[in-house]
Amino acid sequence: MPRSKKRSTRGGQHGAVQSSSDEDASIETLSHCSTCSDIMSGGDEGGEAGDYSAQEDFQYKLKGFIDSTVDKSAKTRQGALDGLKTAMATRLLYEFILERRMTVTDSIERCLKKGKGEEQRAAASLACLLCIQLGSGIESEEVLKSLKPIFKNILSDGAANIQARQAVATSLGLCTLVAEDDILDVYVTMQGFESLFTRSYVREDGSRPALNPQTSLLHTNALLSWGLLLTICSASQIKDIIHKHLPKLPRLLESEDVNMRIAAGETIALLFELARDMDPEFESDQWEPLCVKLGALATDCNKHRAKTDKRKQRSVFRDVLKAVEEGTFQTETIRFGTERMTIDSWVRKRTYDAFREFVGSGMNYHLQANEFIRDVFELGPPMLVDQATLKAMKISRFERHLYNAAAFKARTKARSKFRDKRSDVGEF
Repeated sequence: MPRSKKRSTRGGQHGAVQSSSDEDASIETLSHCSTCSDIMSGGDEGGEAGDYSAQEDFQYKLKGFIDSTVDKSAKTRQGALDGLKTAMATRLLYEFILERRMTVTDSIERCLKKGKGEEQRAAASLACLLCIQLGSGIESEEVLKSLKPIFKNILSDGAANIQARQAVATSLGLCTLVAEDDILDVYVTMQGFESLFTRSYVREDGSRPALNPQTSLLHTNALLSWGLLLTICSASQIKDIIHKHLPKLPRLLESEDVNMRIAAGETIALLFELARDMDPEFESDQWEPLCVKLGALATDCNKHRAKTDKRKQRSVFRDVLKAVEEGTFQTETIRFGTERMTIDSWVRKRTYDAFREFVGSGMNYHLQANEFIRDVFELGPPMLVDQATLKAMKISRFERHLYNAAAFKARTKARSKFRDKRSDVGEF
């Protein structure tokens, strides 16, 4: 995976807008959290003046969010973190964030140390989005260097809030992928994840560890982050991991938690793919019993499991079984703007899913415009599409919708006439 250390010129312009630290202005700013997405699309009809005005308004609100992350009210801090998350997930803010990254990092650190539950969860997610905005370089490395000790303390502290530990288990994985410069530190972080998810292993005597759903989710998140970091390991490290973990990972397939079973299955498929990339003739000693177990999960009919869980599980394990048996992957195409990207491997899928976890509906936007994410998926520099082309595409889609609607209406009328018994009798 390409890991550029250049400071890019991503992001937008930033006007000289005076920020307000007044408490009333801060609270007023927070009341507009839900308008972040509106501001993004605003100004299209007002020309350059409208664009500039919308940009100023947007940056004013962002500064209000940053100021409010140190507010005395936990509710206000939570709203500020959520506002910043929404903005970073749906828009590129490189220049704006670059000037304030230390302030934002300090706010995240403070919320992680002194906050509770949801506030810590939001702060951990914001750390990931901050790294995604900055990309793989010196700036994001410094962010991770500041936050990693706190992340690891929360993750290893059994008395810490379980929601915070779950969020950190996910965030630390992606932050490490984006910003960690030392591969040896990557391995150390992976060992921390191993110390968690291995506690969910079914024991050799067949007994299962007694875990509540929240702890199981923590272990699942740790396993997924561990699998994400597998994608950037060296060949020698992958060989060691396969030797150590591939015989044991199938024990997680017996977990009572459907999400853990699915995460384990996808991680096993990922390991087989990485192993076969190094050695096309790779075979596991436990290959046959593993295929039997995967086949059973792909056709699971246990009555005590929810229908939705069984449906989701069967779909995933059909693909996992093909990956282990045949070395194939069910290709998926992602369309964004005028481009498309093919998810054609378990490595690519794990990476895509990890980024989408944080940017959500903004993933297509980041695939189009974020140079770092485009570099990760080897999409090349961002394509510049003029507004006229975009409007033409929208008109084309609208016309296609009208055509489909008219065709549907005509087809319905024809079928109704054909099914009318009186009409049939009249024809004879």
